[in-house]
Amino acid sequence: MEDSKPFFDRDLSWLIFNYRVLQEAKDPTVPLYERIKFLSIYSSNLDEFFRVRVASWQSLNKLGKKKVKKNLPVNPKAILKDIHEKVNRQLDEFGHIFRNELLTGLRDNKIFVYVEEPIPDAFLAETEHYFRSRVLAYLQPYFLNQKNKQDPFLNNRGIYLALQLQAMDEEAPCFAYVNIPSDHLSRFFKITTASTGHHYVLLDDIVKSNLHLIFPHHKILACHCIKLNKSADLNIEDEYSGDLVEKISGQLDKRNIGPPSRFLYDQEMNDELLQQMVDAFGLSEDELVPGGKYHNLNDFMKLPNPLKPRLEYPKQLPVKKTVLDQGQSIFETISKKDVILHFPYQSYDYVLRFFNEAAIDPEVEEIKVTLYRIAANSLIANALISAVKNGKKVTVFVELKARFDEENNIRWAKKMQKAGINIIYSIPGLKVHAKVALVKRKSKKGLKDYAFFGTGNFNESTASIYADHGLLTCHDEMVSELDQVFNYLQKQKKIKGFDHILVSQFNLQERFLEMIDREIEFARNSEDAQIIIKLNNLEDQVMISKLYEASQAGVDVKLITRGICCLVPNVAGISENIEVYRLVDMYLEHARIFIFRHGGENNMYLSSADWMKRNLYRRIEVGFPIYDPAIRKELMQLINLQLKDNVKARKLDKNHKHLPIKRAPRARKIRAQIQFYNWLKSKQ
Repeated sequence: MEDSKPFFDRDLSWLIFNYRVLQEAKDPTVPLYERIKFLSIYSSNLDEFFRVRVASWQSLNKLGKKKVKKNLPVNPKAILKDIHEKVNRQLDEFGHIFRNELLTGLRDNKIFVYVEEPIPDAFLAETEHYFRSRVLAYLQPYFLNQKNKQDPFLNNRGIYLALQLQAMDEEAPCFAYVNIPSDHLSRFFKITTASTGHHYVLLDDIVKSNLHLIFPHHKILACHCIKLNKSADLNIEDEYSGDLVEKISGQLDKRNIGPPSRFLYDQEMNDELLQQMVDAFGLSEDELVPGGKYHNLNDFMKLPNPLKPRLEYPKQLPVKKTVLDQGQSIFETISKKDVILHFPYQSYDYVLRFFNEAAIDPEVEEIKVTLYRIAANSLIANALISAVKNGKKVTVFVELKARFDEENNIRWAKKMQKAGINIIYSIPGLKVHAKVALVKRKSKKGLKDYAFFGTGNFNESTASIYADHGLLTCHDEMVSELDQVFNYLQKQKKIKGFDHILVSQFNLQERFLEMIDREIEFARNSEDAQIIIKLNNLEDQVMISKLYEASQAGVDVKLITRGICCLVPNVAGISENIEVYRLVDMYLEHARIFIFRHGGENNMYLSSADWMKRNLYRRIEVGFPIYDPAIRKELMQLINLQLKDNVKARKLDKNHKHLPIKRAPRARKIRAQIQFYNWLKSKQ
């Protein structure tokens, strides 16, 4: 790390964030099933990290030293070593939390999940019946080193049992594996014959206890759980020619046959059995990751809670948006004033209503929208289909390259296109990550435009757990500029320019740099200067360097970064005026908010864009100003609560260690997510 410009490593920063998630699983003040949920989220996050980031580093490592040195300022092998060391330490803690805290907590509540112990004799008859009648239908045992019609193959992220066997008439051992069909059956089988308490047996152990039925005439010498992660990157070599839908569809099937990124195995597996697996699947040493007896513990997200709603956070009923409830037409309401929505504190139904009313309103002539991650059973997509059948002109930009949502997006795009919607697909070399919609509606003065600007996806499923904001407005200049964005996406029309909204590829980064420069100028003139930024990820070195410059000029900089943060705070002479906070609580903090004091005006923007290379240089993103003073006040209330949070917030030091916020004796606890909800309720 250079003293002049310190930058924290992106992947190590992400691992520190994921460790903060794990800390919530360890926190005894968190309800038990919420702790289990955080443990599951940690596991799921790590799984994706290996499929994407670690897979990329492994690919670079295999290029060879000369090519790597020529093209990269870092050594992939050293990065991988650092990653594995940190992950292994975290997984040790993960295992301790799982076995010694969460399973114990379940038992204290008479919920028994049988892990790392034999299925009780009293339950064997019921589990064997379930195995014979349900589980056997999905099993595909495979013997290694024998004549097989197919090569050995493990599904990406599937879980299996690796076996060392001995046939009754053979001296030498043989080797096999069999799948655990958790993709078809629940991982948790509830025992119905138990007289007291609630008893669950893992599907893994039901298969284990019945191996004699799968491998008759064999003695089981060793049995251990294994799992293979594979690279999730789609290799679209040429986006500029041919049918991109066809190319991506073809690559989706190949995702399951991508190169290995992590072979997770029970650390108690003997060397002979492990070597058989290594040889069978062509694994290298840096892909081998020892683990516990069970994998895919993200499945614990679905562990039934028979005591519900006990052992969970109390449900927060969405706060009503009175101004929208009182109006007969959502468009008539918006025409009078801008409306801000805060999810999940307020219902996403208002967004659904925006599209539903547009679909049925006889005065609406046209609807345009960008869709990045579409819900599996999308009500919004269905409303758009209704709209086109009702005679509206509907244009939808569908991003096909939204990682892990490609298949679902393609399915919906084809369905909408078949219904008559004008579908625009991905732009070669760019992702469209903006969350915007435009409705053109007749009025007495001609067509009037109404817009939705959001920080999160048009996805009613994730809206219940992602903390985001949406602005409904008919501000003439903003909606006119948004129309330019859609015309660019649809016809590659030349952009006239933007004076209000911020659009990456055109003015977003430039304007943010200008706003930081203005604060620097205020500070140099001995005037109050402050920047408050909330985002998911902060990686881009251009933006970080500008924040360092602001700190050196005396600007007070406060950051709330949920995930990656490559900025190093509290470095003397560089970033001593920068404070970095992280907030992990019930809801996933997903919003991007940018506040510049600007001589007391508090200029405020919301955006779909983080400050990462991909967002600033390889995507179409839209940021939007907040002009209404009442809305600015609401958002400042949220930000102030999050900066004062002394329960769930942590402060990052220059080593990115999480420091709890010190609370003075008798000082009241401030938990931002709870108190913002209560504040909205009090305003209702």
